[in-house]
Amino acid sequence: MKLSWKQLSLYFILVTLGGVFGGGAVLIASQIVIPQRRVFLPLNNVTVATQNQSTPVNSMRGKIGAVDGNSVNFVATAVQRTGPAVVRINATRKVANPISQVFKNPMLRRFFGEDEEPMPQERIERGTGSGFILSENGQVLTNAHVVADTDVVQVTLKDGRTYEGRVVGVDPVTDIAAVQIQADKLPTVKMGNSQNLIPGQWAIAIGNPLGLDNTVTIGIISATDRTSTQVGVPEKRVSFIQTDAAINPGNSGGPLLNAEGEVIGVNTAIRADAQGLGFAIPIETAARIANELFTKGKAEHPFLGIEMVDLTPSKREQINRDKNLNIQQDTGIAIKSVIENSPAQKGGLRPGDLIQKINRQPVKIAAQVQKIVESNSVGDILEVEINRNGKIQVLKIESGTYPSR
Repeated sequence: MKLSWKQLSLYFILVTLGGVFGGGAVLIASQIVIPQRRVFLPLNNVTVATQNQSTPVNSMRGKIGAVDGNSVNFVATAVQRTGPAVVRINATRKVANPISQVFKNPMLRRFFGEDEEPMPQERIERGTGSGFILSENGQVLTNAHVVADTDVVQVTLKDGRTYEGRVVGVDPVTDIAAVQIQADKLPTVKMGNSQNLIPGQWAIAIGNPLGLDNTVTIGIISATDRTSTQVGVPEKRVSFIQTDAAINPGNSGGPLLNAEGEVIGVNTAIRADAQGLGFAIPIETAARIANELFTKGKAEHPFLGIEMVDLTPSKREQINRDKNLNIQQDTGIAIKSVIENSPAQKGGLRPGDLIQKINRQPVKIAAQVQKIVESNSVGDILEVEINRNGKIQVLKIESGTYPSR
């Protein structure tokens, strides 16, 4: 049977749609036969629903909900559990008015007239971010850049209650801030664990992106242990969680949750050019810094004073050439430079040393070294095993305080 070009075009469209929606379509002469749509779920131990048959998905009901859409799925359950403890933070700060500086020029003053009303020297800048409640008595955690350069912020709960928040402390090194509100019996989040995250696990973000309150986005953990340099913020000291859950301005300071609704990270919108990628500060780092801010008003960071690099054949050649070293290995963690009068120099570390263990824990990448150092306190003795020119040595180094900028 000869088909017209219109029939052929329609055939290809229907075949394409059939591939997308799990059905099929067959063109017979001038009639179109579309079989009944069937639902296929790519899950183990799940019976496929066909026509009027029921679909037993009890084993996955907590993860995907029922196929009829009437049951609450795991995302909704997680949000119901944690959402009431997520807050909106409105910050107001005074900043210098750049236009006023321009109009100080005498020529411009004469042009516009000396009798003109003086230009304001400062202007008010307003910003919105997110945060979450740690304790029933009003301890709130957020990003440092959300509350930077201000002492008082407005904190609004999901139920509409609004409180004046006092900024207790800010740590720009990790981008964590602590805010206290005067209230009690508040809803709180449940802390999770970010240490054993695996790429592909669910990730749920809650916050106020672009001023849109109580927005929920979902994705997966895309990667873990992203260094500050990889993320593009080398001045920070954080190993970031990477996720494809949407994180936009206003999400900063809000929680990143696992499938159980536990907080595993603090969302931070640090890359304006990130397309489909977001980053979060691991909750262990955030909680430790927040605790120091609430108790001492500041956070101290252990410091060794070394610059490290993850070796590849090309990097090895470049370091040997630029630093006049003789590194033989193509893999591992090499010390590229040592800061003068730093704890590392005083403890005996040298450029060209290859770090193999920290406190008897094997390490393979620089991010692991940084994480172990950060997990200790200032003044702790770190046991560093190195390979120096083929010989294994163990050095004991007392960590110092990260220098303020």
